[in-house]
Amino acid sequence: MLRDEWHAIVVEPVRQLVRRGLSGLVLAFVAAFGVIFFHGIAQHPFGRRLVWHLGGVTADLPLWLSLLRTPVSLYVPALDLPVWAGITQLFLAFALAELTLGRGRTLAVAYLTTLAGTMTARVMVALGPGWWGFGLPPEVGRILDTGPSAAVVGLFTYLAVVRRAPVVFILTGGSMVWESIAVPNLAGREHLIAVASAIALGLLHGRRLPFPARLVERLDTTPSSPPRSDPPIPSQGPPRHPVPSFRLP
Repeated sequence: MLRDEWHAIVVEPVRQLVRRGLSGLVLAFVAAFGVIFFHGIAQHPFGRRLVWHLGGVTADLPLWLSLLRTPVSLYVPALDLPVWAGITQLFLAFALAELTLGRGRTLAVAYLTTLAGTMTARVMVALGPGWWGFGLPPEVGRILDTGPSAAVVGLFTYLAVVRRAPVVFILTGGSMVWESIAVPNLAGREHLIAVASAIALGLLHGRRLPFPARLVERLDTTPSSPPRSDPPIPSQGPPRHPVPSFRLP
């Protein structure tokens, strides 16, 4: 089992890297440099306001504005966390996902898991305190909710489910469960939502949607026009028998 997991998580991505070169790490470099770029801008007062207007997300924002800022918020690091500590995890998550899944699926998983956490936080704040510990007080809605951590957790979890890697799953999903128990804050809850959404996406990996499948099947079974037959060859009638010749004596 460990050998299969090592081959799926390490050996195959390395082979893809050797075959594709640095072009297979475009998303990893963009994600890492994007976080470093926004972190550098946020060190100045004007830059901090600019970063807030571009990618600052809180649960009390209007829904349309939150959806508009969410893609940029992936590259805006949380101001209370050391940005350099997560760069390695960020680069590794996007690199493995891009080499294993491709760019399109990597971006989709990263965005959907982040969006799931952001939208769930809005629901928690809207419910208010109570609800068996699921709701959150209104003041939580003003906490800045940015950073690529949910995308990183979602990508690692998705890879673990798709590649059947239990060790990677325990190291990522299990650590998020422990974090949410040890430090019950908004980030911990969003990480759990990211893990759950990544598991759901991983279980649906490779499955066709019912409607396209039925449509393709219908197109495949649609009777085609009958083949054009050649015109019949006219019959030449029965073969002629040779007329017997008579020799005169």
